[in-house]
Amino acid sequence: MLSHDEVTTDRTATTPASPAAAGRVLHLHGGGTSVVIDLDVLPHPAIVHWGEELTDSDEQTLRGLAVAARPQRVSGGLDEPARATLVATPAGGWLGTPGLEGHRDGASFSVRLELVDVEAGDDWAQLTLVDREARLTARLELRVGVAGLLHQRITLRNDGDSRYTVQHLHLAFPVPWDATEILDTTGRHLRERSPQRHPFGYGTYLRESRRGRPGADATLLLAAGRPGFGFERGRVHAVHVAWSGNHRLVAERSVSGEAFLAGGELFAPGEVVLAPGGSITSPEVLGSWGDGLSELAHRFHDEWRSRPAHPRRPRPITLNTWEAVYFDHSLERLTALADAAASVGVERFVLDDGWFVGRRDDTAGLGDWYVDATVWPEGLHPLVDHVRERGMEFGLWVEPEMVNPDSDLAREHPDWILRARMTLPPSARQQQVLDLAHSGAYDHVVSRLHELLDEYPIAYLKWDHNRDLLDAGSGPDGVARVREHTLALYRLLDELKAAHPGLEIESCASGGARVDLGILARTDRIWTSDSLDPLERLTNQRYTALVVPPELMGMHLTSPVVHSTGRTVDLDLSGAVALLGHAGIEWDLTATDDATRSRIAAWVELAKRVRPLVATGRTVDVDGTEPGIDVRGIVAGDGSAAVFTLTQTGTTVAYPPGRVRIPGLDPGRQYRIRVVGGSTGAAAQSALAWQEHDVALTGRELDVVGLRPPVQYPQRSTVIELLADDGAPHQAQGGAR
Repeated sequence: MLSHDEVTTDRTATTPASPAAAGRVLHLHGGGTSVVIDLDVLPHPAIVHWGEELTDSDEQTLRGLAVAARPQRVSGGLDEPARATLVATPAGGWLGTPGLEGHRDGASFSVRLELVDVEAGDDWAQLTLVDREARLTARLELRVGVAGLLHQRITLRNDGDSRYTVQHLHLAFPVPWDATEILDTTGRHLRERSPQRHPFGYGTYLRESRRGRPGADATLLLAAGRPGFGFERGRVHAVHVAWSGNHRLVAERSVSGEAFLAGGELFAPGEVVLAPGGSITSPEVLGSWGDGLSELAHRFHDEWRSRPAHPRRPRPITLNTWEAVYFDHSLERLTALADAAASVGVERFVLDDGWFVGRRDDTAGLGDWYVDATVWPEGLHPLVDHVRERGMEFGLWVEPEMVNPDSDLAREHPDWILRARMTLPPSARQQQVLDLAHSGAYDHVVSRLHELLDEYPIAYLKWDHNRDLLDAGSGPDGVARVREHTLALYRLLDELKAAHPGLEIESCASGGARVDLGILARTDRIWTSDSLDPLERLTNQRYTALVVPPELMGMHLTSPVVHSTGRTVDLDLSGAVALLGHAGIEWDLTATDDATRSRIAAWVELAKRVRPLVATGRTVDVDGTEPGIDVRGIVAGDGSAAVFTLTQTGTTVAYPPGRVRIPGLDPGRQYRIRVVGGSTGAAAQSALAWQEHDVALTGRELDVVGLRPPVQYPQRSTVIELLADDGAPHQAQGGAR
């Protein structure tokens, strides 16, 4: 194993040592994770272990680990068996999906990158790989983060004197050979991130997003693990592409005994052509692992929370006006809604679509970001002032990447619309997409947003993106534009944040169609789904939280009749399902009576009291519960407290139902349990015995044995709080009943 000094001074070697030497191994580690890299694999290094931290390994055993991973020569195969190296290609013997493909105007397609330089520390490495014949240099960066995530990124430079077209560039993460089951997600508008499982057999499993954004049907991550892995148990590895444009994820098992996950951008034809001396840097691809999906998710959560830019203040209780008023804007109606919002404890009031010129429905006006004087003769000032006088922040909905053909902007600048032909791409929601990579379009959008943010004290932008990109080019006979558009979006968000300190931005895209860590590096929460139906939300929120920390996931109370499904839902169910995230309300509160508002206010109070726990604790999703009962919660990092929801999704065969486990607590501490919200006993003939007798159970007892859940009608939920006997009182006292 190389020391830091040995690695950084090893700059003169142009070819690795003989494999028989087995002398050069990198060990990157941190946050419970080890990554062992064999530097002596030909033509360039390979990862031989990514997973559990090898705390007892020393230099000699790690070198032996690298040797133990080397394959034998077999009949009918190559004389030197090929490996799944960091950027594997056919010229290096790899017969599976290559890490890099490209050409020079149809020729010079062969690539064989060789290691020429290594720099490394305990938790990072930068490897320089060169193909002098192909005239390419790749700089590969690997880093193990504070929570044990493996970050990879690659920069490819064209050293030749002719253009080089990059067709495909991905980063690979090896997985154990016994990872024979795949988990990913799919979905649609109003039902994003629905899980699906498949056998991980020989060959390639491929998921691609070609929508110009991840899309509602995109998989948030691609996971592979031991058969039957769940949230609590079963070793599993997964990768996520931190990119908001087209991308691809690959799971591949080779008959040569190699299995890996890989991810990267998906390029349109001719989208990336490197001029002489030009380069491309990939987005980061992140890998996590764990004994169960919850541990895997905690690595994402903990690392994301460690960022300097991560929101630190309590997440404001947010009311959004969309489902309350839609396009029916008037000062009288919206000030009344603001009054009702303030009365139940709302802290942020967001004016949704319909405030700008010509916007009386969704067929016109997008792109004309000027306040409509026919509706707002004094501008938005009267509403903004009213909202702020009642102690709430003001937020505003925008969709800056989009344009209606029926708008002044589209009529004046048709050349600013993304298209690849003379005709426009197929319409979606009566809108097209602005080419933010066009300097004129970018300057127009950024200037209008700056002017709005300068004129009004806007604390929050709900940034929407309501259609997929199709045939997205720079104009007839132009070039593909998804990548440059995505980079321009990132630049725009960065510029707005820099010019307006404290501004928060939500990433919304027809609900949850743009959820990735690329956009979340620049925004402060995602809108998890346009479906507010709490039963639909249970699955969506569980699988979104595999990557996204719960405090960055918008979760709102909904009206009694859900707009997206027509289902009639109980307030207690809606409140419980919205509790364990960034809580808010999507409901016309002016149509509610005093008793209903009192119940809403109780749920808002409870959400405020548990939000410190939500923002710092660890998610727990319980496997093996009786069908019809959903158990999930969040446990404080020090194990002192927890909040769980026990949701009755349907009827159970057992009546009363059998015990449910409450895992994730400190096994050696005793916990007092009490109900702090929901509908306990609504369907029962007597009270819960453990509630009447003030029972205290250890974390181990709650995990191994459990307790009887309340007897509830279907579509009801109960919230319980657990406090360690030796812990300080938690903030979640009282609450909704």
